[in-house]
Amino acid sequence: MAATDTTNLQVDRRELRGSRATRRLRRSGQVPGVVYGGGDEPVAFQVDARRLRAALAHGGAVIDLSVDGGAAQPVVVKEEQHHPVTGGLLHLDLLRVRLDRPIQATTILDLMGGEEAPGVKEGGVLEQITRELNIEALPTNIPDTIEHDVSTMEMNDTLTLAAITAPDGVTLLDDLEETVVATLSPPRVEEEPEEEIEEETELVGEEGEVPEGEEGEAPTEAPAEGGGEPEGQTGAE
Repeated sequence: MAATDTTNLQVDRRELRGSRATRRLRRSGQVPGVVYGGGDEPVAFQVDARRLRAALAHGGAVIDLSVDGGAAQPVVVKEEQHHPVTGGLLHLDLLRVRLDRPIQATTILDLMGGEEAPGVKEGGVLEQITRELNIEALPTNIPDTIEHDVSTMEMNDTLTLAAITAPDGVTLLDDLEETVVATLSPPRVEEEPEEEIEEETELVGEEGEVPEGEEGEAPTEAPAEGGGEPEGQTGAE
């Protein structure tokens, strides 16, 4: 799916005042960011989190950015920083671009039809090794995702980037032959080593059995039968 449309985003210029001010900014529902590139100076900005989410979800790779109500400039998202627990957007880097010049970017690789693959039906495990692809394209041609059908993969197959077809106007930058995209391997069966099983059996036997040769042994000190008196003593003097 190529991002051929754009969306508008209005932001406010922000003064850099340290981490404490940034935390207060986030608590108020704003997301800090910076836009750079294009031969102009970097500009720090802040934007309402809900407005930003709506713009990013619009589906277009190119955003028309307006700072303090000024003229809109085409930009693309260069980097997003998210909270490790909540996933909330903490910071946004935007890059100014020219629509007539290609740029390098990343896009998501979606593997389709995995459940229908013969190797998977036989019990194999399909593992996707590469999930992001490095590409080069005009800003308006950057795809949100590149899809590839893996429904014909057999057991022990290895899929490389050479099998992936890029959309028109998009160049794949990673090594086509060396970049492994996915593998389909037999299921891994973990068996307990026989030596450990034998050792456990021996331990159970040692704990629950009387050692051979010690059965029926009398105590070393036993009371005399009938309660007799010690030898050499008579009952009366």
